This record gives sequence, structure tokens and C-alpha cells, in this order.
Amino acid sequence: MSKAVPAIILVRPQLGENIGKAARAMLNFGLDDLRLVAPRDGWPNPSAGPAASGADRVLQQARVFPTVAEAVADCAHVYATTVRKRGVTKPVMTPEQAAQTIHEQEGGVGILFGPERAGLETDDVALARTIITVPVNPEFSSLNLAQAVILVAYEWSKGQTLAQPTKVDMEPPAPQEELEAMIGHLENMLDKNGYFFPIPRIPTIKRTLRTLLTKPSWNSMEIRTLRGVLSTLEKPRHNAHKG
Repeated sequence: MSKAVPAIILVRPQLGENIGKAARAMLNFGLDDLRLVAPRDGWPNPSAGPAASGADRVLQQARVFPTVAEAVADCAHVYATTVRKRGVTKPVMTPEQAAQTIHEQEGGVGILFGPERAGLETDDVALARTIITVPVNPEFSSLNLAQAVILVAYEWSKGQTLAQPTKVDMEPPAPQEELEAMIGHLENMLDKNGYFFPIPRIPTIKRTLRTLLTKPSWNSMEIRTLRGVLSTLEKPRHNAHKG
């Protein structure tokens, strides 16, 4: 069973910039089906392109519908994002729960996002089968349109194979014998220079030094480098100015 890829449906969006930012959020997380219901300033909107920051493909293939019902006509599953239930009794999910459900569903999926100023109207929510509510601070529950889209898109993307952060090839940690040799090397140098004093505290000082040196996962190259530094410091100092 192939995983459903939701359409992002912006209902009566007001600002072209917000449409562009929503498109950018969508493409970041692998979504490109953008639908606009009665955008206030018409479509295309010249302000959307710059705000999309390269997500032009999403804007170019965006479809415009006069009503929400027409925008979701091909969707077997419709979700409405809203902070309030608005008197409509429907299942309520977090973005994470909704994403998990969407991945298990067959057929078209549409996710409704309301206009910036007031959100979805009751009649809009009535067309949905499930409500998505973002758990936010009840004393300040103001999310802008692009933020709401990015939260939902991100949760959906967790079930997808998208580009992963570049893995840095790390050298394996050095064998314990190399680490012990480095610690012994340093202790010998410090002992010759009178570092371990007073005598009753020597075990504690050495233990603290060992703890410090064993915190990093030194690899062999790092240990060789540090021992090279120590060996250089051990050498007798020569006068740089030869007479």
C-alpha cells in the first residue's frame, strides 16, 4: 500500500507572501500539491514568488478553486486545522497523530488551513472528517499560516525517505593501551617538573587528570598528535640566535 501524500489547501488566503511561505514549507518536507480556495487577491500573486524562496514549482502547479467543497472533491480523507472545534463534533488529533493516520490511509488526503485573520469557518470545518489541533500555549495560541503548514508537513515527512543530514566519517576511538601510554607520557613530564604536589594529594590529582583525559573519545591520530606535542616540549630548548 502506497502512503498517501496530502494536498495542502489554503482556504481564502489573504497575503501572497503567506502563500509563498507555505509553498516553501511544503517543498521542504516533500509536499507539492497546493490548492487555493478563493484567494483574496486573486492568483497568481506577485508577492508569493519571492517569499517561496525557490519553491516555484509548487506555486506554478497550484490549483485554484472557488469553494472548499470543490477543492476537496477528490479527497477521501479531509482534515481541518483549527485551534477551536467551533461547535462541530469530530475526532481531534495532534499533527503527529494525524500524520501517522495519513500514512495508513488509501485515497486522496486534503488538509485545510484557514485564512490568516480568523482561521476556518464552521462551514469549512464541517466538510472535514477530522480536526488537527496543534498543542500550543493556551495563553498565546497564535500561529501564522506558514508555521501551521510547516508543523503539519514536518510530522508527515517523518514517515518519508527524505534527505538526511550528512554523516561525518569519524575515526574510531583509540585502543585503551594508546590512551594509557599518552596519560603515562604526560604524567612523567609533569612529575619531572614538580606538578604533583603536595604528596598526599597526588592520587587525587592523577585521578582528576585521568578523568579529564578520558572524557573525549580520542582517536589514534589525535593521540599521536598530542604525544608529538608532549615530545616536543620534552626536548631541551636551543637558543634560536646562534652567536
